[in-house]
Amino acid sequence: MIDYRSDTFTKPSPGMLQAMFNAEVGDDVFGEDPSVNELEALSTEMFGMEAALFCPTGTMTNQIAIKCHTQPGDEVICDKVSHVYIYEGGGIAFNSGSQVKAIDGDRGRITAEQVLSAVNPDDVHKPRTSLVSLENTANRGGGSCYEFPEIQKIKEVCLLNNLKLHLDGARLFNALVSCGQTPKQYGEIFDSISICLSKGLGTPIGSVLLGKKDFIKQARRIRKVFGGGMRQAGFMAAAGIYALEHNIERLEIDHRHAKQVAEALLKKEFIGKMLPVETNIIIFEVRDETYTARSLAEELLQFGIKVIPISPTQIRMVFHLDITEQMVKETLQAIDSL
Repeated sequence: MIDYRSDTFTKPSPGMLQAMFNAEVGDDVFGEDPSVNELEALSTEMFGMEAALFCPTGTMTNQIAIKCHTQPGDEVICDKVSHVYIYEGGGIAFNSGSQVKAIDGDRGRITAEQVLSAVNPDDVHKPRTSLVSLENTANRGGGSCYEFPEIQKIKEVCLLNNLKLHLDGARLFNALVSCGQTPKQYGEIFDSISICLSKGLGTPIGSVLLGKKDFIKQARRIRKVFGGGMRQAGFMAAAGIYALEHNIERLEIDHRHAKQVAEALLKKEFIGKMLPVETNIIIFEVRDETYTARSLAEELLQFGIKVIPISPTQIRMVFHLDITEQMVKETLQAIDSL
């Protein structure tokens, strides 16, 4: 099978498996797992931030950050299709007792002007705005990337209004590779950053939360409350170290593959609007009487190709390190025959 449903379907490479096999481990809840400590140190050095915390999932790192930055009754500003808002099980309300002001942005991206307009006045009738959360790349925006100057403008708005700024960087490395930016540029801007290791970077599990030392100390306590305190987590952390050292630059291959398949799809009359393909995600509409999103997914499955309908009219394809050149060629042939 050629699986484009998500970049979470990757399997550890032989090199990553060997790194996991050779990992030194201890009890991470006691701070004694050397591989976890090494991963956290590597991450903080990479982003130029003070401290880091290894967690099982990106949802957990996002939700811990939001819990740290808010109080019950506060309001979080984010785009209306943000992962933290629509794909984390209502976690902002459940875990933090906060609500969301969802902004209608551009392919999952919001502007400084929109953030400024969304900040509530100091009025007892309104929730206290305390946090802005950005997602880069934006999943439901088709892997869209923020322009860094716009992030800087958003930071200025946050500073002027005493707001914290969090980054859901589940696919941040895709954005960095695509836009030629550096991790330290982001470390200088954000109060907290969540990076996912189990998507394009190919680990079986794990995300890292970054921030200041006091923030991470609080985050470690909340991780425990959320049930995320792991013991011999070094086997997973070793996979993360391997990923950060070997799997970042190669993301450009995934981006190239996505553009090749996108070009082939756009030649078909039954393909409607497609979001601009900036990184490793293609989101496109299926139109006319030939196919629905579901029936096209079923047709592609006959060729051994798995895609995911994300709405009655839209399909998403995600490219990753387990998609080879040969698989792309087979995909192009299948599309050509439709």
